[in-house]
Amino acid sequence: MYEEKVDGYRMLAYKAGPRVQILSRHGVDHARRYPDVTGAIAALPVASVVLDGELAVFDQLLRSRFDWLRHRQPADIATPPVLMAFDLLYIKGRDLSDRPLRDRRQRLVDLIADADLHLVHAARRLAPHGLDAWAQVLERGYEGLVAKDDASIYVGGRSRAWLKVKVPGGTDAEDRWRRTLV
Repeated sequence: MYEEKVDGYRMLAYKAGPRVQILSRHGVDHARRYPDVTGAIAALPVASVVLDGELAVFDQLLRSRFDWLRHRQPADIATPPVLMAFDLLYIKGRDLSDRPLRDRRQRLVDLIADADLHLVHAARRLAPHGLDAWAQVLERGYEGLVAKDDASIYVGGRSRAWLKVKVPGGTDAEDRWRRTLV
């Protein structure tokens, strides 16, 4: 399976009853920094959940823009900060990390759809064939893609089951996109 590689802050979102944490890789809680996203996670229709994803903002063409998380340019931002969840690790007291990705992904999509949230989304899927997925990345100006083995279990660190492929070039998505086509 292929998904858009989102250019943002990698976060684990934890909900346990009314308490929500949004933790960076270094264990720093960003729940107060992003209160609207925290509220959206709190509104999920389950008592306990753990999501893995990227906190990001998007431009008018719905491309993630990491630099805008640090230095906002309100005229160009099309979305507020949102959590683009790409995995569901735990729900309702049940650890899902040993389940195949395809099962975790479906549960994630169902959970978010049931909540009708606007600040938590499932990572965008790309075409099922690798070359078609890569063409979508180039056409849309995305940072890259993540190729995932849909039978894989969750691994917290790097894994050969999830491979990131970035578009070569600079840090600006539009510039990378143009250079790749030339």
